[in-house]
Amino acid sequence: MNDKIRELLDEITKLEDELRTALSEQQSGMFFQIKGKRIEFEQSVKEAHERLKTNFFRWLVTNRPQNLITGPIIYAMIIPLVITDVFVSFYQLMCFPIYGIKKVRRGDYIVFDRQHLSYLNFIEKFHCTYCAYGSGIIGYVSEIIARTEQYFCPIKHAHKILGTHGRYARFLDFGEAENYEAKLEEYRQSLENEK
Repeated sequence: MNDKIRELLDEITKLEDELRTALSEQQSGMFFQIKGKRIEFEQSVKEAHERLKTNFFRWLVTNRPQNLITGPIIYAMIIPLVITDVFVSFYQLMCFPIYGIKKVRRGDYIVFDRQHLSYLNFIEKFHCTYCAYGSGIIGYVSEIIARTEQYFCPIKHAHKILGTHGRYARFLDFGEAENYEAKLEEYRQSLENEK
């Protein structure tokens, strides 16, 4: 990887950190506090949320019919999601210690906090919980696979691919064979030294 690309990647990482900080600061101005796993809104915000909540029967009548019709298909996806969760978690539990790879924390990816939003009715909260689990699992699995790829094969593809994980940009260029084994060992060492 040439120096210009490395500089750009470092700048991107710095900007992503700044963005996370700015988003966190913006959230802190939203009249809520995070206390452990609980989220507490100011009383005036809680009252406003309660007034905005759509009751179940009104929600059912005003909801798009295609959402109700496709619901069973969407919720059937829980089966492959749970199976994937179990198998990938087992793989990480058994193999990452052997490889010296720091484990991925599920709690960093799967977060259930939308149930604290009073403006959602119980069906909307259920939907949010399902989506939080589904998208969280995909992120969790993606990071486990990304760390595995960094350990075994940190090489970019010759063809441009979409939706790469955050580690991919720092992988070796396709065909960069010089000192491959030494560089591979550096990638593996960096996995052991992660925070």
